[in-house]
Amino acid sequence: MIPDVYARRYAVRPTFHHRPVNGPFEDPSVYVRILRERKAFLFDAGDMSGLSPREIMKISDVFVTHTHIDHFIGFDTILRTVLRREEPVSFFGPEGIIGHIEGKLAGYTWNLISDYPVTVQVAEIMGDTVRRAVFSAANRFRLVEMEAEDFRGILVDSPLYEVAAVILEHGVPTAGYYMREKMHINIDRARLTERGLSVGQWLSGFKDKIRNSLYDDVIDTGSGRYAVSELNDIYRITEGQKVSYIMDSSPSEENIEKIVEFVRGSDSLYIEAYFSHEEIDRARSRDHLTARIAGTIARRAEVKNLHLLHFSPRYSDSPERLLREAYEAFTH
Repeated sequence: MIPDVYARRYAVRPTFHHRPVNGPFEDPSVYVRILRERKAFLFDAGDMSGLSPREIMKISDVFVTHTHIDHFIGFDTILRTVLRREEPVSFFGPEGIIGHIEGKLAGYTWNLISDYPVTVQVAEIMGDTVRRAVFSAANRFRLVEMEAEDFRGILVDSPLYEVAAVILEHGVPTAGYYMREKMHINIDRARLTERGLSVGQWLSGFKDKIRNSLYDDVIDTGSGRYAVSELNDIYRITEGQKVSYIMDSSPSEENIEKIVEFVRGSDSLYIEAYFSHEEIDRARSRDHLTARIAGTIARRAEVKNLHLLHFSPRYSDSPERLLREAYEAFTH
């Protein structure tokens, strides 16, 4: 938690605004608005009824853990919503996702869309390689293979944030993800006032120049023009947000160790708690985590906030059982 005195002195605003799309017994999915870029990321694409068309239109990137129906059935809703959008929509996922998207697109007739602008970009993690493909309305969504790239853990890399993936086991390969803000720039309000400067749109450009190390560039503050380096007393750099998303995973030691290291230090961890640990044998046979394991992972990884998703319907009358089990393991 940020101390109140710090929050009052600095303009502390989170970059990522995140929330579950559905309840814990419904299809797992997390919607993340990236405040400074006016766009959104989606982790898993199950039932989309919890999002408005306007929210879906903001989605630029979709990170799919695997293509079981409850994690992927929303593909059609997303495509239908963005069909006339100029900006492409990108999907990321484990081995097989290109073929699955090709199959979905092949299920429709596309003879009237050649003048539509939308493009679907797909990145498929295959070992140490990312295979890439593009489907565009202009050629009726026929697959066009792009040049593959080496995979070293990072899927998306921008000056503001990165998105990383880890491949886990769920009977099929499944991907876990985190998105991490590379740095958080906090404006010292008191110092801003002392220097006769006001909060305004110029601060967004100022922060972009800091992220890109353009300290010699000149910025117009509305109260004078300054080199970025001349204003190094009005801000402080702190560690950025990290939001992690782990769904269907076998409760094997190998998976658990991978997850702990991958989500370490997360500000927020969204993780499945499918079974009670009393049913660990069933969890192993179905390749799902238990609530206790989810809580233990969060504690070992020193996660700040634990968010549980994806409960088995067998606990619909007693969700508190999973919540209690997970949070006891998290806090003890």
